Amino acid sequence: MRRSLQSLFQASAPLVGLALILCLCAVYGHFYKPEASFFSAHRLALIAKQTAIVGTGALGMTAVVAAGGIDLSVGALLALTSVTLAQALAAGWSAPMALLATFAVGTLAGALNGALVTRLKLAPFIVTLGTMLFFRGLAETLADERKIAAEAPPWLAGLLDPPLAGSLQLFPAGVWLILILGFLLSLVLRRTVFGRQVFAIGSSEPTARLCGVAVLRRKVEVYALCGAFLSLAGVLEFDNLNGQGSPTSGIGAELGIIAAVVIGGGSLSGGRGSVLGSLAGALMITTLAAGCAYAEISEPVQKIVTGAIIVAAVALDRTRTGRGT
Repeated sequence: MRRSLQSLFQASAPLVGLALILCLCAVYGHFYKPEASFFSAHRLALIAKQTAIVGTGALGMTAVVAAGGIDLSVGALLALTSVTLAQALAAGWSAPMALLATFAVGTLAGALNGALVTRLKLAPFIVTLGTMLFFRGLAETLADERKIAAEAPPWLAGLLDPPLAGSLQLFPAGVWLILILGFLLSLVLRRTVFGRQVFAIGSSEPTARLCGVAVLRRKVEVYALCGAFLSLAGVLEFDNLNGQGSPTSGIGAELGIIAAVVIGGGSLSGGRGSVLGSLAGALMITTLAAGCAYAEISEPVQKIVTGAIIVAAVALDRTRTGRGT
């Protein structure tokens, strides 16, 4: 009974937080901005775009956190993959080949993180802090420290475009893509041997090793999976910048992505994570940012609020599990 109540609380926490943010924005708009509703089509479209990007990163981070790791390089990897896509398209590559190169770069970068963590036996925090700088520097070098514009076919450039008026699509194609991938990832983590082994490693690595789990290989695979999801986030960021790859994209994005996973029920101690919760956490984070902008709260204060939410979520997780992070 207690476990069921705990699971219900974990699943509902980000939704309750989201509802609270929406209520606050509605009340603020009623009294201070009656002429400009928070729920305008333009603002909701922006929230959908940002949620798609942050949510994609959160999906990859969910698997890493469930395995007891963390990846601070996701923001830099987002920039590197968006630059890779723009460079490939600008060089005349076909869209499928450019996408293949983008996903290869992201997946290999993620696998590099996993290999360094497992082979050097260093804390993931330290390893990914170093690769964060490496990937960011590589993106700046490839782009010559400037944005790269490139032409992309409509099916690629329009992933985050709002659906046509009267269409039954409801959400941009990119949002539907993330929802489908989230569903598939949830099945993989909950219904396959790979997923059960990921959670086992996060819960107790020595025990998982004694049970015959190939811990080192699984960790590399998890980080590579995270890199693949960040490649998709890079593609969406390219679309969000109207066909540009920017080496400055994703600065600070790792904070929002990690916050989304923790708010969604993931534990930085490992062994726990929820795909649906991470997506709900991503929606909460992006809605909070949009609400702060709507209320004309300065960006530094927004960072203070986001940081406070992260600390509160981690503190709650520590109290709930009785373990340190």
